[in-house]
Amino acid sequence: MRRPRLRGLPVNSLIPNILTVLAVCAGLTAVRFALAEQWELAVMAIAVAAILDALDGRVARLLKGTSKFGAELDSLSDFVSFGVAPALVLYRWTMSELGGMGWIIVLAYAVCCGLRLARFNTALEDPNEPEFAANFFTGVPAPAAAGLALLPMMISFQVGDDFFRLALVNAVNLAFVAFLMVSQIPTFSFKKMRVKKESVLPVLIVVGLVGAVVASYPWFVLTAICAIYLAIIPVSWRSWQRQEVAFAGKSEPDEDQKASDEQTPSDTK
Repeated sequence: MRRPRLRGLPVNSLIPNILTVLAVCAGLTAVRFALAEQWELAVMAIAVAAILDALDGRVARLLKGTSKFGAELDSLSDFVSFGVAPALVLYRWTMSELGGMGWIIVLAYAVCCGLRLARFNTALEDPNEPEFAANFFTGVPAPAAAGLALLPMMISFQVGDDFFRLALVNAVNLAFVAFLMVSQIPTFSFKKMRVKKESVLPVLIVVGLVGAVVASYPWFVLTAICAIYLAIIPVSWRSWQRQEVAFAGKSEPDEDQKASDEQTPSDTK
């Protein structure tokens, strides 16, 4: 009896997975740079991992190459690149000065990242979520959390190490970011953003200008992005509350109608 041959994988399903593997490599490379005390390269490697992470899912949907394998690989990549790598980089940079307590805090950050990813994967299978929930994450996503965790480091590249390299400052910031990841705070996902046809050209011009600024002042731009993201968290929370109230208001008439339908037969007897 001939053994069944393994079916070949379509190229469409490989491209997103290749991007995900490259993101893992970028995250691990950040650890290598941290061991060599090349701090700016370490942070840049994590930024590259974030860009690749943003691309792989969108490319998968565009090419119709989504798969369960790709989703699991993406979660593993996020944990390594945005959970383990930032924790080790920060430990080498300053958190080791706190001894055992510094190691406990970076471990807590990495564990919270893993828990946040596990909760995200579980929520994808929840059929009872309202439609508007797709526009939000529960807690801060792993790539954004990595940026916030490294924020003092990026600021120090611009203004010096006097304050922002203090172990206590980074410990407080890391604990705060770990809390944001596992919290129930809704944050914008930006996955369903659409650009109108008449806005395509202005958006491309802005992207080109931002790219030029990033090339000249990378740490300033990354710091500004992290600061803006922090500032819009209360906005996303308020937007969630408004949409939740609107959704509840739409569902209440259905319940009232059901109750009136149940009472109608008894009234006509």
